[in-house]
Amino acid sequence: MKITLLGTGSPLPDPNRAGPSTLVTTGAHNIVVDCGRACVMRLVGAGVMPPFVNLVLLTHLHSDHICDLNDLVTTRWITTPAPMASALKVVGPVGTRQVVEGMLAMLALDEQYRLEHHEDLRTAGGMKIDVIELVAGDTHQHDDVVIKAFRTDHRPVEPTLGYRIEHEGKAAALAGDTIPCPELDDLCQNADVYIQTVLRPDLVANLAALIPANAGRLTDILDYHSTVEQAGDTAARNGVKHLVLTHYVPTMQPGTEDEWRAIAAAKFSGPITLGPDLTSVEI
Repeated sequence: MKITLLGTGSPLPDPNRAGPSTLVTTGAHNIVVDCGRACVMRLVGAGVMPPFVNLVLLTHLHSDHICDLNDLVTTRWITTPAPMASALKVVGPVGTRQVVEGMLAMLALDEQYRLEHHEDLRTAGGMKIDVIELVAGDTHQHDDVVIKAFRTDHRPVEPTLGYRIEHEGKAAALAGDTIPCPELDDLCQNADVYIQTVLRPDLVANLAALIPANAGRLTDILDYHSTVEQAGDTAARNGVKHLVLTHYVPTMQPGTEDEWRAIAAAKFSGPITLGPDLTSVEI
């Protein structure tokens, strides 16, 4: 199983970091977890063309985690040879169907134009998306991959899910945006790799001081994201083998990687991976 951080950025645009998105490659499957800004560009950078993505998992429906879903859907459709055409499976929490239906309504004219222009797209039958909504405790079988959904705590955003992806005896825990909670511990228990969104309260405070007009909005994010220290503590408490940090808030500046890593290492003694987009680990 290979984990690739497609996008490690945040809602604050950064020319060097795409929005939150992670690629999990397991055997014949390419699974995209969240579809933040520029996800498709980073997919190609990871060597995976959109036709070879066969499953999308959404942790929650904040815009920064879904804003490139429409690009993935459209690009996959128009670059897939007609004989290979298949529905893209999109799995997420309750509300995912509403989002996908709205997205398809937005894309309806584009779809119409392309169907009128390309006979092979008409033969393939237009865009196809198979939406599956899960609740905490559900298990989804994707061929030989087992995906287990766990409640996470990103309130007031509800529902939110973390996913445990199991394949050939290996387990990857992808938590998404959450603070520590008992269900997060269940998700991460003895995982081979645990991928966690993190923020730095000290850097958020510095940023808020620089932009006092938005200070309240910036400091609000401290309520519902794990800190780097908390991610390390969660990993240590639950016997995680490898901790991967992503979706850095504020943006991790080049040359500060060791500083971020040291904060997590104060709690977790195992390997800790972080870095730019397209950083990857194999388990």
